Amino acid sequence: MQAEEIKNIIEAGLPGSQAYVLGDDGVHFEAAVVSDSFLEKSKIAQHKLVFATLGDRMQQGVIHALSLKTYTQQQWAEK
Repeated sequence: MQAEEIKNIIEAGLPGSQAYVLGDDGVHFEAAVVSDSFLEKSKIAQHKLVFATLGDRMQQGVIHALSLKTYTQQQWAEK
């Protein structure tokens, strides 16, 4: 799997989001996801939303590791 594919999956699963995904070995990735879907949610709940968009890809080993950072639009703008 390529970083661009993961970006597209996340953005399709969280409408209005922006995903920035890095990773060049096909199994280890880093992602920053910006979405107002994260408003008033804990970091764990935010990460669960993102992982839900990826479905079984994590359990099946298609994506071996994903380092994830999540932000609301305001947090991203202040970064």
